[in-house]
Amino acid sequence: MSPALNLTDRQRRHLRGLAHALKPVVRLGNAGLTDAVALETDRALTDHELIKVKAPGGDREARDALFAQLAERTGSALVQRIGNVAALYRPRPDVPRIVIPGE
Repeated sequence: MSPALNLTDRQRRHLRGLAHALKPVVRLGNAGLTDAVALETDRALTDHELIKVKAPGGDREARDALFAQLAERTGSALVQRIGNVAALYRPRPDVPRIVIPGE
């Protein structure tokens, strides 16, 4: 996988605005971050670039660590986390669909 992306505050703000209307496309179960979930997240990022992921409720620190680990495994940037939903971004390698300021 590619290294995690570093986004500026302006880029992160822009992506948060785009992610606002999105529905979660990946849901983590009680088993946590399995290889199948990481693979599905990778596929969704390749297709959409910007996605939302929903995790089960529970310990906030464990959820934050889970989202950070998922972003690292998929080579994506954690744009934001609100409650048990996180937005992840990874531009397509060939032709990015989302143009963010400063790229």
